[in-house]
Amino acid sequence: MLELAGIALLPDWPLFLGFAFAGLALNIVPGADMTFVAASAARGGRRNGIVAALGIGAGALVHVVAAVLGLSAILVSSQAAFNLIKWIGAAYLLWLAVSMLRSRSGVSAEGTAPRSSGLRQFRAAMLVNILNPKVALFFLAFLPQFVDPGAAIPALQILCLGLWFDLVGTLVNIGVALAAASAASRLSALQWVGRTARWVAATAMAGLAVQLALSRH
Repeated sequence: MLELAGIALLPDWPLFLGFAFAGLALNIVPGADMTFVAASAARGGRRNGIVAALGIGAGALVHVVAAVLGLSAILVSSQAAFNLIKWIGAAYLLWLAVSMLRSRSGVSAEGTAPRSSGLRQFRAAMLVNILNPKVALFFLAFLPQFVDPGAAIPALQILCLGLWFDLVGTLVNIGVALAAASAASRLSALQWVGRTARWVAATAMAGLAVQLALSRH
């Protein structure tokens, strides 16, 4: 297994392969992150979708580092902290849903809405991930299960596993972005499809906001 200065960065192959399989299965399950990426690509094209996927990956990286440092444990022990982030995240998702419905700008020659600033898109995607306390709790609960019991530095293995999970998730989201952008381009001649897609994406984001608001500690 991969080592650095005699210190194992990853668990033994059987344990790592189990982690890789479970991580891939979890990454392909649709959620707020994937919904945001697909909606961004459908409305703004491949560039917006890929930037959104990278923003989601950056947000997940923040959660991974928090899990390594033990900061995520605060969400486990503090009901107030969990509720604060939960409500902020739900409000942000709801705001994104409303923004999608209010976006009535024209369609470009490629059949997509005018592209937003790359930095703005990246920041919005990053916040979608960071403001979801369930992601922090997930990393805190999921990653340690696959750490080698005899690891010299368990935190280092948690970090490496988290980076792998984040990389795979980012690649999956980039694939989703490319597929969504391609589908939107093929259907660009049908204006009602664009309106329907906007409503479906907004409804999905609003539903995820409600689901997050109703989640329990």
